[in-house]
Amino acid sequence: MIVNSARFLVSSPDVSRIPASVVNRHEYAFIGRSNVGKSSLINMLVGKKGMAMTSATPGKTILINHFLVNDSWYIVDLPGYGYAQRSKTDRAKLEKMIKSYILGRMQMTNLFLLIDSRHKPQRIDMEFMQWLGENGVPFSIVFTKLDKMGPVAGKKQVAEYCEALLEQWEELPPVFVSSATDGRGRDEILDYIEQLNRLPLEPSDPA
Repeated sequence: MIVNSARFLVSSPDVSRIPASVVNRHEYAFIGRSNVGKSSLINMLVGKKGMAMTSATPGKTILINHFLVNDSWYIVDLPGYGYAQRSKTDRAKLEKMIKSYILGRMQMTNLFLLIDSRHKPQRIDMEFMQWLGENGVPFSIVFTKLDKMGPVAGKKQVAEYCEALLEQWEELPPVFVSSATDGRGRDEILDYIEQLNRLPLEPSDPA
């Protein structure tokens, strides 16, 4: 897929307040633990450095952000989860917002779950994937920051992570490896989105 245009459209504090005009198009949501490189990956995919704002401060995204790509589909930047420095109340509020979007937004065609490739499986990620599976949410795994490791080490780390997942899953969802620095994974992720764009939206979609 060639990305010809991409622009920020709207930020919403919860799924019920997403404008009614944001309908009739596939939505691809991106989520991960704080500081996983989500904004950088989104910017890399659309080829615009400053579209999704990156920050050195984890947990910066606290809204549901819609970006319109090629005037035909949406990237949705969801808040990161697991940011320990937030209060318990704020974490619970964000969790409710995230889960309400994931379960209640019929336009969401796929959730891209970002995992920092440098780390071994984290309990919070494994539990989140389990929740996605239990609720039948279509998702893919994107390993980020592959440029931070050598090619052999990176391949080994991803393989070991997938092996750990297979201890709980009969089969894995689609898996992508990426680097916002060198553009790795861009074509594969965009091609996957292009395939999904050919599917009709769910009949129950309000569009």
